[in-house]
Amino acid sequence: MREVDPALQAELDSGATTLCLCWKLTRRDGVTLGFTDHDRPLAFAGVTYAAAAGFSASEAQAALGLAIDNQEIEGALSADTLDEAALQDGVFDGAEIEVWLVDWRDPSRRHLLRAAHLGEVRREGARFAAELRGLTHALNQEHGRIFQPGCDAVVGDHRCRVNLASAQFRGQGMVRAGSAGAAIAADGLGAFAAGWFAGGRLTVTDGPAPGRAFEVRAHRIDPAQGFALLDLWTPASGALSPGVHFAVTAGCDRRLQTCREKFSNVANFRGFPHMPGNDRVLWYPRSGR
Repeated sequence: MREVDPALQAELDSGATTLCLCWKLTRRDGVTLGFTDHDRPLAFAGVTYAAAAGFSASEAQAALGLAIDNQEIEGALSADTLDEAALQDGVFDGAEIEVWLVDWRDPSRRHLLRAAHLGEVRREGARFAAELRGLTHALNQEHGRIFQPGCDAVVGDHRCRVNLASAQFRGQGMVRAGSAGAAIAADGLGAFAAGWFAGGRLTVTDGPAPGRAFEVRAHRIDPAQGFALLDLWTPASGALSPGVHFAVTAGCDRRLQTCREKFSNVANFRGFPHMPGNDRVLWYPRSGR
């Protein structure tokens, strides 16, 4: 049973309330942000909650046991700390959320409604909708090793041990004119074969958004002029305009053959390529075998 502050409970029982909702958001990098649906900023417990006109919350769903609680918040991308590029780059993925019911006349009278993590974020023009997932969501995640033919390490991490900073696996390029959306044409990658950077990571090094990173879906070479064509999984949203420089690292498709021939790293392969597949279940004895 939840205990409500007596002063706040008296306010609720009076029938005439001065309440608002406040959202405290703590990103994985430690940055803390606050927002409220009140028309003026509020401050308590060391956090200032900016007045965010247009913020609204859906009905909260809660259940007994280990069922996952869900709720959504909607708002406009009007705050300096809530821009579309940051949401698209995953800066807010997995952030911790606290939802408070606050008496705006006296913020000391408040009650923590729920704690959650930020889930799927959808964007529609200048608006966004973010899913709040209950803390039991963490119990629904897979942990431990996965027994599968492919490698379950991330290329370049402490388990893979490939040095992506070496010249063999890292390229420096510049965006050519005419690039747009989720596909760019680039100079400076002529020494690399087609497909070398497929599945890799592209990081912007200058221009309007240095540090932004994108996952590379495909790496092709223009047959007529020979420059590189990189297809990204998400649109660049102006971060990769013509003339911008970037660094891109080699990708891996997690197969043993790729690990051996591309990275010479079979000793650190984290898959089980020789484990029997489902087709073994259908095998039966035949004469001559």
